Amino acid sequence: MSEKQIAVRLHAPDIEPRIRHPKIFEAFDGLASGEYLELTNDHDPKPLQYQFMMEREGTFTWEYLENGPDLWRVVIGKK
Repeated sequence: MSEKQIAVRLHAPDIEPRIRHPKIFEAFDGLASGEYLELTNDHDPKPLQYQFMMEREGTFTWEYLENGPDLWRVVIGKK
């Protein structure tokens, strides 16, 4: 990964499960174009990636920095 300016860092397990995805989308929506959100999680956030593909098609980039088995780190960029 080239140097990316991370604007927001979230650790998904720290967010109450029922509001986790809405909070992540809220943080993403608050990014300016060209900014990045770093998400860490205790499992692969693939379902969240699929939700981004459905709800924010064409507006984001998704890059794994770490891919388990204990920690997943993803950088989500706003186009």
